[in-house]
Amino acid sequence: MVRHGENVAVAVSGGKDSLTLLYILNKIFDDNSRGKLMAITVDEGIDGYRDESLQIVKDFCSRLNIENKVLDFRELFGLDMDNAILLRNSPKISSCSICGTFRRRAIDLLSESCGVDVVATAHNLDDHIQSFLINTFSGDIARIGWSYPEPIEYGLHGIKKIKPFISLYEQEIIFYALHQEIPFQSEECPYMHESIRTELRQFLNSLEDSHPGIKYNMYNSVLKISEGLRNQKSVKRSTKCLVCERQSTSEMCSVCQTLQILLKKGNN
Repeated sequence: MVRHGENVAVAVSGGKDSLTLLYILNKIFDDNSRGKLMAITVDEGIDGYRDESLQIVKDFCSRLNIENKVLDFRELFGLDMDNAILLRNSPKISSCSICGTFRRRAIDLLSESCGVDVVATAHNLDDHIQSFLINTFSGDIARIGWSYPEPIEYGLHGIKKIKPFISLYEQEIIFYALHQEIPFQSEECPYMHESIRTELRQFLNSLEDSHPGIKYNMYNSVLKISEGLRNQKSVKRSTKCLVCERQSTSEMCSVCQTLQILLKKGNN
């Protein structure tokens, strides 16, 4: 996933997964002959929630002597998540959908501005199969084909995106973080229950309790389905957004579409 001498940015939110990933990669990068390791953090602007995680990340990076760069939604999009929730004109546009769309773009821009070769995210096995089910239930089959667990290069700068934790259970990461005394934010996002993801997490965990290994079996099935869809000609190919000129599978990317909806509501 990471070649000798490559510079790596870890997307760190303040949660258990991303801080554990930073901790482990820092052990690898202790060898000075390797490239540079840094942390990048997105501030979504959620009052009473994000401040704690930002401080945790700041303190942890200071402890490890790792540079941390932060980019907030308001600076990038002209509004934060609290504003976006007030501006959305339909409850069908979930907070998680808005946040995920904006956060991915922010991570891309942060990575590019830092001049790194690789950006590492801490998506785990549970995240991956939950996203598969969400896309299935919403009818977004094409997105399943875009779900890459393996390293890929993307964007104008050809930055490589990796997911080192993709085959690990969420519980395994929690146990490791607690054992290594890695600090992380335990408070849940106030908007998280708008998404079906929480219900899917509980459902899958209950299945795993009764049938150990069933989530890992599903993960392997998801990989095969995703690969099959990617090889089909029906999967949309990447083009350029007419507004921001970044990669997109339609004339307007999801970021610009979301901003257009929110800003239109704000001007009414």
